[in-house]
Amino acid sequence: MVTPGTTFPVYFVSHGGGPWPWVDGMRQVFAKTEHEFRQMPQRLPAKPRAVLVITGHWESSEFTVSTSAHPPMEYDYYGFPEHTYHIKYPAPGAPVLAARVRELLGQAGITSREDAQRGFDHGTFVPLALMYPDADVPVVMLSMKSGYDPAEHIRLGQALAPLRDEGVLIMGSGLTYHNMRGFGQASSTPVASAFEAYLNEAITMPTATERNDRLVHWQSAPGARLAHPQEDHLIPLMVVAGAAGADVGRRVFVDQVMHVAMASYEFGEARSVSA
Repeated sequence: MVTPGTTFPVYFVSHGGGPWPWVDGMRQVFAKTEHEFRQMPQRLPAKPRAVLVITGHWESSEFTVSTSAHPPMEYDYYGFPEHTYHIKYPAPGAPVLAARVRELLGQAGITSREDAQRGFDHGTFVPLALMYPDADVPVVMLSMKSGYDPAEHIRLGQALAPLRDEGVLIMGSGLTYHNMRGFGQASSTPVASAFEAYLNEAITMPTATERNDRLVHWQSAPGARLAHPQEDHLIPLMVVAGAAGADVGRRVFVDQVMHVAMASYEFGEARSVSA
């Protein structure tokens, strides 16, 4: 139960490739990520009333909020076993939270829209199915805005920050490395590691101003465009950094998969979790 005065931390998670928890072989490769995702609820001060996910698999010309009370599934991957196109994650939506998100954005002068049909993409249902396998926590999704302006997405996160005091877990879901041609290549290892080191240094800056400045200028990082030819899987981190306010970030874990580092970050107070 969420008690008054509880402030939730915020997270950016590297969600991995496709529906990996349901694919034999892939699941073993992502064993560390699975373990960490299953442990994540124990890091929280309480079970959240709802989760707001900013996913690297949804963008729109305007920030858009999912409003369905019963979101469908989005099988936004290809080439996987047939059974992975029948996965169900029956968590409810949260129309009241969706309305609150739009209210906060409006107060900040940020234009938004609604989508009553949007379903759970794998950037949403993969981590949440491991964190909350009973699908008993309502979920709302929020799109990125086309153009991927990092400063604009940081401002978006700043507008959402009050939700942290309202029992809502804000989670950005993407990857710290997302170059489809680079996965599985040994030459990608130093690129992914150097770029993740830049991100880790950025999120651990002592002030939000320093952190956000480094994130806005992420393209100056070593190997930036090799790590992210398109930044759709990086932009959710900008939203999370904005929602973090003055909270300094920390690396929760790094998983080395297909020769690249995939890191997840946390901002704000969290419980310690034994390994």
